[in-house]
Amino acid sequence: MFPQTHIYFAEWITGTKGDPVTLGSVFPDMLMGGLFNHYESHSKGEEIYNFLKKHNTLLSFGTAVLTHGFVPKGLDYYGDEKYLDFEKGYCFEKAKPFIQATMEACNIPASMGWWKAHNIVEMGIEMLISSRDYYNDRLKSTFANRVLICEVDEMLNDLWIDNGLNFTSRVAKFADVIEQDKADAESLAKKYRLQMLLKHKVEIDTRKVAILIDKAALSVDSELDEFFTTTSDLVKNNISTLTQVK
Repeated sequence: MFPQTHIYFAEWITGTKGDPVTLGSVFPDMLMGGLFNHYESHSKGEEIYNFLKKHNTLLSFGTAVLTHGFVPKGLDYYGDEKYLDFEKGYCFEKAKPFIQATMEACNIPASMGWWKAHNIVEMGIEMLISSRDYYNDRLKSTFANRVLICEVDEMLNDLWIDNGLNFTSRVAKFADVIEQDKADAESLAKKYRLQMLLKHKVEIDTRKVAILIDKAALSVDSELDEFFTTTSDLVKNNISTLTQVK
């Protein structure tokens, strides 16, 4: 899922708001690259939370991290890996009708089609979530919170000695490539263009991608709340032994 959706979901699970929750909700996406690949970066939540719990620090940040990834099973697990009886996660299932059009709009081979089509669905969801609340203030406050960012950086250096992650730099780079304001199809397509250039050196057709985002949003709109309700119950159960979230 995309950042505003993760903030929305983490606030739902934790029942709280604030910079630590915002930062924790998107943290696994910042961790990706260099030391950790995508799966590894989304599988460190339990390790991080247990470390924070041991030292009795940054627990609201750590709880928000737990809501995001694969270990324990958070929002991205049910969006990407497996949801109910679907072949894969919810976003992959809903992406099937958009695979061919995504390949054409993004100038990518068939091997990348399903993955990038699931991003289209995620952006459709991001647009719908962004219409429900104003997340810019949360993101601006969090990215400007140098004390919190330095605390997390120090924690990572204590947890993984000589990791070379340079978390402060990662936060700044992340802020540049995401939509922080009210998300619409056009703004998301423009940010996705930047991400595709950085990751794959591929130029996409932002107009076609925006049209696909609108179509994806329409395709999930009526059932999105059911997905989040079901997933929130699953995630609360998955993390309850660690956090006692009820």
